[in-house]
Amino acid sequence: MLTGKAMLAGVAGWPVSHSRSPLLHGTWIARHGLDAAYVPLPIAPENFTTAVRGLMAAGFRGMNVTIPHKEAAFAVCDEVLPRAHRAGAVNTLVFRDGRITGDCTDGFGFLASLPDYDPRRGPAVILGAGGAARAIAAALLDAGCPHLTLVNRTPQRAEALARALGGNIAVSAMPPLEGAALLVNSTSLGMAGQPPLELDLAPLPAHAVVADIVYVPLETRLLAAARARGLLGVDGLGMLLHQARPGFEAWFGVAPVVDEELRRIVAADIPPR
Repeated sequence: MLTGKAMLAGVAGWPVSHSRSPLLHGTWIARHGLDAAYVPLPIAPENFTTAVRGLMAAGFRGMNVTIPHKEAAFAVCDEVLPRAHRAGAVNTLVFRDGRITGDCTDGFGFLASLPDYDPRRGPAVILGAGGAARAIAAALLDAGCPHLTLVNRTPQRAEALARALGGNIAVSAMPPLEGAALLVNSTSLGMAGQPPLELDLAPLPAHAVVADIVYVPLETRLLAAARARGLLGVDGLGMLLHQARPGFEAWFGVAPVVDEELRRIVAADIPPR
C-alpha cells in the first residue's frame, strides 16, 4: 500500500516495456515492506532532460536509464561518480538536494555475478568493445586484472577503448584463449534473434570462467559449450540483478540481497529462447 510519503523511482527507456527492472525492484520493495514504488518511464529522447528534471521536482528519489538514454543521462548530471567516468556511461541517477548524481553499476554488477572469482587470477579476454565491454573492462582492471585483451570486429573501436582506459590492454583480431582466466562475451551474439557465437573453447585452461552477459536466453550456445568442457559458465542474469543493488540502496535506504528466490522470480519472466 502506497501513502503520500511513498519513495519513488523508476527506469527510463524508449521503449521501456521490455525492462525487467520493475519486476526486480518491485520484488525487493515487497520483500522489505517498503512504502515505495518503482515504475517504467517511457521517455522519448527529445524529452529526456525535461522529464528527468520534472521527476526530480515531483519528488522522485532517482531512476535507472537504459537505451537510448545513457549518453543523455551523463550530460544531465551535476556530478558523475569516478566509476561512471571510467565506464563512459551512466545507468543510475540519484536525486538529492536538487542535484543529480550519475553512477554506472554495470561493472560492479558483472564482478558481483562471478562466484568466488578474483580478477587477479590471470588474463581476461573480452569479446566486444561497446558500452558494456568498457564498463566490464574498467571494473576488471580496477580490481587488479593483470592483462586484458579486447577482441572486436572493428579494431579501431577496440583500440580507442584501450587508449581511453589505459592499463595493460591489448587488441586482437582473434581471442587469445591459452592461459586466459576469464572469457567474457559482451556482444549481442547468442541473444534471441541474433546469430550464435561460434568459438572453439578447447584452448581455455580447466580453471577458466566463461561469462556471457546475454540473458535472453539464459543458456546461450557459448555457455553450453563451456559447461560441456567442464568450465564454469556464468549467464547474464546475475549481472542484471547485481547491477540494481547500488541504486536501490541509494533511493530506498535498504541494501537488497540477490538470492536464489529473486533469481527464480526474474528468470521466470525470461523466454527460454
